[in-house]
Amino acid sequence: MNKKLGLYILLGIVLVAGLYTATSYNRFINKQENVNKYWADVQRTYQRRADLIPSLVQTVKGMANYEKETLEKITELRNRITGASLNTDASPESIALQEQLQQELAVNANRLIATVEAYPNLRGTEGFLNLQTQMEGTERRIKVARQDYNEAVNEYNVRVRTFPSSMTAKLFGFTVKPPFAADAGTEKAIEIKFK
Repeated sequence: MNKKLGLYILLGIVLVAGLYTATSYNRFINKQENVNKYWADVQRTYQRRADLIPSLVQTVKGMANYEKETLEKITELRNRITGASLNTDASPESIALQEQLQQELAVNANRLIATVEAYPNLRGTEGFLNLQTQMEGTERRIKVARQDYNEAVNEYNVRVRTFPSSMTAKLFGFTVKPPFAADAGTEKAIEIKFK
């Protein structure tokens, strides 16, 4: 009788452990997919910025004498960003590459917009004003997408690192994901300013 009771207890423990592991695994998959979704949102907002740049360049080009080197750099960066966005994983390398390219693009777009300030006719055109609004909105969307991504990464990482779910994470190879972090010396986000 004691052997049967011991067997039932052992089977019960195995069943509970199996159910916990399966449930925990499913939660990890859910959190991981959430991280991937928000990373895709970040990339989508980056793509929106890259898609607006040619319109901005053409508007400026059509209305003003411009700095050719800046426009060429912006076009080259946009092409590199488009190529890099094909890699949609949220690996530290992918995030670092995207951030470097996006930062360069924002700096050069700022340079282009600073050039525009010398052309009052351009600043007042409807096309430029529309692009200005869209670029400002896109920069806000990028900020929100990064925040959402960081929140999803935080939830996922807490789950990976806390006990007892950390045991399931180790068992199935779930590892901590990198959040967006400011580079040294970039206490403020790069903003594209229109005056």
